[in-house]
Amino acid sequence: MPVALENATRVIGLLMHSYKEYVALMELHDIVDRDKLVEVMKIFVGKIYQRPPLRSSVKRSLRIKEIYSIDLLEFENRHVLFKVRCESGTYIRKLCHDIGLLLGVEAHMRELRRTMVAHIREDLPIVTMHDVSEALYLLNRYKDDTLIRKVVLPGEYIVAHLPRILIRDSAVDAIAHGAQLAAPGVVAVSDDLKKGERVAIFTLKGELVAIGKSAMDLEEVLKSEKGVVVNIERVVMQPNVYPSLWKKSKKEQAI
Repeated sequence: MPVALENATRVIGLLMHSYKEYVALMELHDIVDRDKLVEVMKIFVGKIYQRPPLRSSVKRSLRIKEIYSIDLLEFENRHVLFKVRCESGTYIRKLCHDIGLLLGVEAHMRELRRTMVAHIREDLPIVTMHDVSEALYLLNRYKDDTLIRKVVLPGEYIVAHLPRILIRDSAVDAIAHGAQLAAPGVVAVSDDLKKGERVAIFTLKGELVAIGKSAMDLEEVLKSEKGVVVNIERVVMQPNVYPSLWKKSKKEQAI
């Protein structure tokens, strides 16, 4: 479970709404053939209709969700262990129920473990609350920040899966005050930039400035000398961290 601190809370929603990976244990209500099970599970890969279960925190309206992959890990008697990668908001217990219906034997979910959120995987370094407590003690008691730097990752790690744009120092403060990113402020762009997709905007030092949606694709950005490149959705950096080199209106100057 990723936990964000201070300014990182402004972008933690990017993880919560990104794709997820789970390992689930499903119990079938009767014995089925392995080949039939595999065949039925393949049917659910792709876009599916799903209505949230009765015990859920959202409105029970019919929705379209996407299952990217389903892999059968173990199958013994009536117990099925499988891994599923899916769109955010997909209910795995409802998926188990629907698989059982299609098999004709019914089924329910016994256990569930989330193993990945976007690029943050279970096999990466994970810390406990005890680790956090120890790190804070060493920092407060001995001014030793070695462990706290291992326990608390930079906020930039949250957006590591997004295309990135590096901007000039002269454009940073303008964006921190709510301006859109224009072509003259762009220094470099990652190769996977696509129009209409979410991107992360960084300073030349690698500091996260803001999150937005690209108004141009890669080729357009490389050729453009003017125009809006990114429509800003969420500003992360505080204003006035970088010097203000943009022109202010008379009203702003009076304030």
